[in-house]
Amino acid sequence: MVARVELDAYLTALLETARFQDYGPNGLQAEGKSEVHKIVSGVTASLALIDAAIAAQADAVFVHHGLFWKGHDGRLTGWLKQRVERLMAHQINLFAYHLPLDAHPLYGNNAQFGNRLGVKADANFGNQNLGCIGSLDQSFSLQALSAVLQSQLQRTPTLAPGDGRLLRRIAWCTGGAQSYFEAAIAAGADVYITGEISEPQAHLAQETGVAFIACGHHASERYGAAALAQHVAEQFGLSHQFIEIDNPA
Repeated sequence: MVARVELDAYLTALLETARFQDYGPNGLQAEGKSEVHKIVSGVTASLALIDAAIAAQADAVFVHHGLFWKGHDGRLTGWLKQRVERLMAHQINLFAYHLPLDAHPLYGNNAQFGNRLGVKADANFGNQNLGCIGSLDQSFSLQALSAVLQSQLQRTPTLAPGDGRLLRRIAWCTGGAQSYFEAAIAAGADVYITGEISEPQAHLAQETGVAFIACGHHASERYGAAALAQHVAEQFGLSHQFIEIDNPA
């Protein structure tokens, strides 16, 4: 068991939340029970995940995508009212960490994604240095690297092939980081991997020769919240369960 206030303080220090300029609040977004025995982790604080956490008798939920974002008008109506109402009725604490969870060198989305690719970052780039770049032990073709991603993520990636060069220098940033492509090119990448692709990236890949892979926003960000929650569970002697809520995005 750990007290909610102790858990909140531990996570704030571990993830260095104060150093990030983010799109919404990081940390405790919904206050529940004062003591935490069981954690459920997931990617997004959707109604489906909240209901699954209730069924699992969780005291806290850890997510990457929380309830509140800049630009929201703050009214608890519709879908937001339903989610908050469930959390409050069952006194479940909701902890959400966006950019701090992307960036953490051990438990973050980018670190965990790199582990599954077999590449460790040796430099960073992009907004708030969230993008990662490192070298594979051996060169891969785009098709071979795509097959590795498909096997790991159980998703078929979208490819913008570049000039067909062998890929050794890999840049990546999970989620919706397609706008970092130019920074990845400037950092010397042979290929850039992220969750989503927008119209301009296909042209940039063709014109610069650097390949672009979009492997799914949700799929690329399955690992950070689970790794963080597992660490906390081991640190404080808690129970932890990751719950996958499938998302085609």
